[in-house]
Amino acid sequence: MLKIIVLIIHIIVSLFMMAVILLQQGKSAGISGAIAGGAETFFGKNKARTMEGTLERLTTISAVVFIITSLILTLLMGK
Repeated sequence: MLKIIVLIIHIIVSLFMMAVILLQQGKSAGISGAIAGGAETFFGKNKARTMEGTLERLTTISAVVFIITSLILTLLMGK
């Protein structure tokens, strides 16, 4: 029963992580992005409050939960 619950959580988290990753913008914008990108990171003090910062935080959290559920499923399959 526990294995089924963890597997369902694992599938939901993986689908959520795919959606969050696909919603993010690309980091490389060519040579113009390299020149203008420095100003964005220097002046972007409130990046965590933007949509991009929120998506990055959600990606990190979902990746950690994905790894934890993967390890739990590995341990449960061994029994």
